[in-house]
Parts: sequence; structure tokens; C-alpha cells
Amino acid sequence: MCGRMAMTVPPEAMAQVFGAAPANSLPEGPNYNICPTNRIAVITGGENRPRQMEAMRWGLIPHWYKKPNDGPLLINARAETVLDKPAFRSAVHTRRALVVASGFYEWTKDAEGGRDPWYITRRDGAPLAFAGLWQSWTDPANEEELRTVAALTIAANTPMQAIHHRMPVIVEQPDFGLWLGEQGKGAAALMRAAGDDILQWHRVDRKVNSNRASGPELIEPWEPDNDS
Repeated sequence: MCGRMAMTVPPEAMAQVFGAAPANSLPEGPNYNICPTNRIAVITGGENRPRQMEAMRWGLIPHWYKKPNDGPLLINARAETVLDKPAFRSAVHTRRALVVASGFYEWTKDAEGGRDPWYITRRDGAPLAFAGLWQSWTDPANEEELRTVAALTIAANTPMQAIHHRMPVIVEQPDFGLWLGEQGKGAAALMRAAGDDILQWHRVDRKVNSNRASGPELIEPWEPDNDS
């Protein structure tokens, strides 16, 4: 599961890391508390199409929805079943993307049932690239087009199971082109859990439990004497 993310640098700077041209109207950054339905930075590309970073709504809207809330909020897609689900079946073949983040959050519960947040990043300090699927949706009321995206998840690797039983599908830099469709077929092989040594994490303050919280302090290591 991936339900909250952070982007600690401006999206335009992140676009350079991925060799992508930044589109107009990218989401403002940094943003330390990116929530579902927010506009997020996504890398698109493909055979004979240059890489571009653009903004998409986090939460894929299937083309048959009459309104964005006509059905479940599809912020994630399970990699194990994505080929069987009507909402994702076409996108996994023709509309793959990279969802870009500096880190993401997961939660555990304490003995009293309180939700303890953890901030998760790559050990090597590189940005995270999640395998994503996108869908263009047109609002029947005004014919306005909206690009929407979901991140793929997979069963967690052994270390990550201490926090959550699911994790995002993380695409490594040499495989960016394959996932985006720049290098022919074979992208299905990338829908797997990351290696055990890829990620690291630390506890952060419970302030991030609120989707209204903001600021760089949200990703700072939590100390017992300043719990909220």
C-alpha cells in the first residue's frame, strides 16, 4: 500500500534526474504530505515519444465513471491482479508511467491502537520511481479532460513486512525505459518487490496523520519527548 508521499525538491529539478522535459503547470513543490486526489509528478514516455514530467491526479478514474467518485478511489493497483481488472487492463499494456517521489509513508499501530507513521526512502538517497498506470478521463458535464494515475503495489519484501504487508513496485534506473515502453516488451518482469537492501525508514511525528499537515518537519526523525 502507498497512501501518502513526499516530494522534497521542486518537480522541475526532479525532472532533470529522470531526463524528462517538465510540462507546464507541474504541482508546486516541495510537498511533504502528498495525499490521494492531489496532483502529483508523473513521468510518461514511450517508443518514439520523449520523456515528459507532467501533473496527474493521484487516483485513477476509469473511463466509464460519470463522476470521479462513481466508484472506489483507485490510488493503487495490485500488480498480481492488474491484468485481470477492467480499470487497469488496458493501461498496463499501453499507458505505463513512473510516479516520482522522494519518500513515502506507512503506518503501524501501537499497543493502544494509535497509528505510528514511518517515512521510507531509498538507502542510496536517489528518488523513488514507482511503477504507475495512467488513464485519461473526460468529465461528461463539461468535456474537461483529466489525466489520472495509480501506483502499483506488490507483496512486501521481508524487511518491509515489519511495517506493512504491501509495498510500491519500485522501478530501478536501468529499467525506466523498459517500464515506459521505450525498450520494447518485457515490462511485466518489473512487477516485483524491491530487493531487501533498497529501502530504509524512520519514525516520524504523528502530525503527518492529518492530511492538512505540512512542512519539512513531517519527515524528520521522531523523538519520544516530542510525540504529539
